[in-house]
Amino acid sequence: MTVTGAAWRPAPGPVLCVGETMAALAPDPPGPLADAGRLRMSVAGAESNVAMYLADHGVPVAWLSALGDDPLGRRVRAAVAAPGVDVSHVRTDPARPTGLLVKDPSPDGTRVHYYRRGSAASALGPDLLDTAPVRGAALVHLTGITPALSPSCRSLTEQALAPVRPYAVSFDVNHRPALWPDGDAPAVLRDLADRADVVLVGLDEAQGLWGADLTAQDVRALLPHPRVLVVKDGPRAATAFTGEGPVTVPTPPVRVVEAVGAGDAFAAGFLAGLLQGRSVMAALRLGHLTAGSALGVTGDHGPLPDRERLEELLALPTGEWAALTPQV
Repeated sequence: MTVTGAAWRPAPGPVLCVGETMAALAPDPPGPLADAGRLRMSVAGAESNVAMYLADHGVPVAWLSALGDDPLGRRVRAAVAAPGVDVSHVRTDPARPTGLLVKDPSPDGTRVHYYRRGSAASALGPDLLDTAPVRGAALVHLTGITPALSPSCRSLTEQALAPVRPYAVSFDVNHRPALWPDGDAPAVLRDLADRADVVLVGLDEAQGLWGADLTAQDVRALLPHPRVLVVKDGPRAATAFTGEGPVTVPTPPVRVVEAVGAGDAFAAGFLAGLLQGRSVMAALRLGHLTAGSALGVTGDHGPLPDRERLEELLALPTGEWAALTPQV
């Protein structure tokens, strides 16, 4: 790890994203699952979403997980590799299947049905930390989904966040209530997050976990140890707390096609900004712009603006950034 003045940055080097990715089925066209005549297949995984967007930003990145020795696993592996993510260390488990999720859209929102119990990735454990890609990583990205998958996955996450480690850790809280039926999520996720170097959490997510009236500053008080804490307040703004103090950047307006994957995209953009040595403000802007790419498409992974346009937007004066229209 390196420190530049009061603003911490991860050391230069490859990023490793660790976690489960599933095949995903959704009615096409969107509508109630029970009435669907056709399903569209894609892939879904928070950590691999981050990996794919990091690759789009030119950051060397690998994804580490396990897949079944089945057609769904081969589909997932190919999809994650397509943007340039290194998938060469992903395990193939001949005894367990690739996880699956099925979306059930309705006027009140989309319900997701998970079929991941006993999946290949749920069998991952702390032995993963002894592999070459982990030992060679400058930054390991984890989420709060993995410790909910199985006892061995929780142990993997806890040990990856050990006090002495050769890599930095970014941790997206990514609370999925359906994965925490025992009610342990508030305590476990707070403990894990407070061990990481970089933490990302939605304000509404933090309020659901730790108190309905929390402000971004309250979240920082609850998580005092991360070198960088980003609290995302939906369509309003995101605030990063660092050694330089808090920095808040408004969220530019975008036309939302589907909200799935936007949080992962934001995480990738923000991390890419830090890894590229940008200011905290520019890293937050890059997070917002990357999230906008996800919001504008059906599915988790949308195209970024071209490099020249990205640099123009990142360099805008504060007033012009605040005045951006949905056409960005």
